[in-house]
Amino acid sequence: MVDGAAQLMWMMHGFEAVGAWDATQREANMLDGAAHFYDTYECACGGYVSIGSIEPQFYALLIELAQLDEATFADQNNPALWPELKAKLTEVFKAKTRDEWCAIMEGTDVCFAPVLSFKEAPSHPANIARNVYQEVDGVVQPSPAPRFSRTPSEIRHGAHGIGEDTVSVLQAMGFAADEIEQLQNNNSVA
Repeated sequence: MVDGAAQLMWMMHGFEAVGAWDATQREANMLDGAAHFYDTYECACGGYVSIGSIEPQFYALLIELAQLDEATFADQNNPALWPELKAKLTEVFKAKTRDEWCAIMEGTDVCFAPVLSFKEAPSHPANIARNVYQEVDGVVQPSPAPRFSRTPSEIRHGAHGIGEDTVSVLQAMGFAADEIEQLQNNNSVA
């Protein structure tokens, strides 16, 4: 997991190497909360939406769909303007509910998504279409990933109670019956 997380940082290391990333402070860079076009915003209902309109065509669509003033928002990549533009965009998103913004922006190329709770995520149409979640033994949970075409993954069973699998796991690890009994008697395992 650590190796994977480090790999996800390749772009920031590259940006810093060419002077395009300030690692000394938070919210000072395009992708860490400083830019108005790459952030999350609270809506009138208390829900949130996320915007990632980096490329010019996506940014133009954001301006159009959010009904922003083109002249005010024209200089997208000027960091000196980002705080002012973020304040304006904060007001705009706060004027409608998350569902209203979804009706306006979902399915477009604006690079938009609602911020969903883990209870909401399974019923989002995109997750349903991709079978991202499934119910096993009455428990909704993420489907296995990654997905392989020749060796499909599957969830074999739902959640088990604490200690329900202790004996079978210890047996699979090579513990003898008397060793397992001793561990259980000593309360070393559940």
